[in-house]
Amino acid sequence: MRGERPVGAITRGTTSPNRLRRCDRWLLATQAARLRQAPAVPIVVDLGYGASPITAVELRDRVRRVRPDARVVGIEIDPERVAAAQPFTGNGLSFVRGGFELPVPGQVTVVRAFNVLRQYDESDVAGAWSRLQERLTPDGLVIDGTCDEIGRVMTWVALDRAGPVSLSLSLRLRGLNTPSIVAERLPKALIHRNVPGERIHAFLRAVDHAWAKAGPHASYGVRQRFVATATSLRADGWPLVDQPSRWRLGELSVAWEAVAPA
Repeated sequence: MRGERPVGAITRGTTSPNRLRRCDRWLLATQAARLRQAPAVPIVVDLGYGASPITAVELRDRVRRVRPDARVVGIEIDPERVAAAQPFTGNGLSFVRGGFELPVPGQVTVVRAFNVLRQYDESDVAGAWSRLQERLTPDGLVIDGTCDEIGRVMTWVALDRAGPVSLSLSLRLRGLNTPSIVAERLPKALIHRNVPGERIHAFLRAVDHAWAKAGPHASYGVRQRFVATATSLRADGWPLVDQPSRWRLGELSVAWEAVAPA
């Protein structure tokens, strides 16, 4: 497998410390069982970590809080980025050159790919997802996400071996005007679908409406307003798959079928 030609293209590589903390926090709070219950040493991949290896280093440190023997592999298609990351190798962290083929032995427990597919065509998404899903353990997870430059606005799709499971939105609540600001950071599978007639468009409109309706709760704090927003969405029939403990952090996760492209 290590002899394969890397599958993919070099992306811009923009990154920064703590840029992916919101997704990592969600991973360890809601998906930790996938790591803890892995019968073998779990392999966690930071795919397309960028010009700096910092997000892979942070992922290793965070994942090892729940599974101390976990191995994190940073994968980049740019050989210069791989070479620059080598001084950070060690203590469960390594870096290799590669792409969607994931040049690591065995099956993978988690693949985190942020701001990677965003730079591809929408038509490339299904094939990339399929390649990553094929490499998962039976209880593995792919996280395909997009975020702003400092990680205050982000979205991600969670996929298991069978297909997409959910879409998550994560927002910095302080100073938030409207939740639909996430529209500009939707994953590639959805960003061009935010138009009338598509489910994601209807969902974002519903979120904004619920946020506006929850305005009176702002006197109790922005967290209470966001909890009220999510509570209203669930009451209106939107299949939210998370709980108020996540809503208080500015997160919403909705079942994929509710927002999937029509």
